[in-house]
Amino acid sequence: MATLEQGWAFLIAALGPLGPFYVAGFLGLMMIMMTAPMLFRTRPDPLNKLKGAGVMTPRKSGKETPLRLRYDAGNRQLEKFKPYLEPKSQKEYTATRMKLIQAGYRTRNAVSIYHLFRFGLGVGALAAGTVFVLLFGGDNPSLTMVVGGVLGPGVIGYYAPDYWVERRKQVRQEDITNGFPDALDLMLVCVEAGQSLDQAILRVASEIKNSYPTLSEEFEIVSNEMRAGKDRVTVLRDMGERCGISDISAFVTVLVQSAQFGTSVADALRVYASEMRDKRVMRAEEKANKLPTKLTLGTMMFTVPPLLLILVGPSLYEIAQALF
Repeated sequence: MATLEQGWAFLIAALGPLGPFYVAGFLGLMMIMMTAPMLFRTRPDPLNKLKGAGVMTPRKSGKETPLRLRYDAGNRQLEKFKPYLEPKSQKEYTATRMKLIQAGYRTRNAVSIYHLFRFGLGVGALAAGTVFVLLFGGDNPSLTMVVGGVLGPGVIGYYAPDYWVERRKQVRQEDITNGFPDALDLMLVCVEAGQSLDQAILRVASEIKNSYPTLSEEFEIVSNEMRAGKDRVTVLRDMGERCGISDISAFVTVLVQSAQFGTSVADALRVYASEMRDKRVMRAEEKANKLPTKLTLGTMMFTVPPLLLILVGPSLYEIAQALF
């Protein structure tokens, strides 16, 4: 303990009041530089051997290029950093992946980009806070200012991507909830006109694309997966998981039970569409009933003080004139 106190006093005497922080930052930088080469050393991917063995297609110039059999819009630059940017636990990775999908980020490297942004913003905000304390903290900044100015921005930068994803998820779910009753009505009309459920979903996706693009995108994914040969029950349940909304999950359950028990899909859609319209009216009434309560605080802050000033102000002025 005495040795630590002597070392602390020596650093303060040699480098100033922030000498220990300078040494800690230097040591952290040295550790990062020492571990940086390990980030670029990854095991070779066995699938890379197939790059040269792909199907060759001739081009107009006479050269042959490998044919990509599957469209891949992901960014391959983060492949080498996946072991360091993705959670090791499969459960945590699945939860993060599902959260990003519900927020609308479906690319292959979405989880890696998400953790990269968290790490980058956290370290960047931490460095910016350290520079701010060094420049504007004075010769002897207080411990509160050092902790708040350095750790505060770091924590905010680290959790900012999480807040952004949660906000995007809420906006998408609200958009899907608002457009779902209209989509059900259109689907009911298509089914009663003689179209199959697959054709009805595709037609609804094209019709509501301008009004509710988020819900249209989900229906297009369902339609494409069905045309690709995926089981309808699995496709519908995947849609319920992607949306993360109880109304969509209940809709999937209604369609699955209708297919299992052989009942009419049109009747099931008619009943559920009517229920969704009633729920939309109830949500509107709920918001209308909450409005007076939310306006109470604003009314008290911006109406009562001017009213009191107008009513009581002249009397207080006359009393003050009489006393003084």
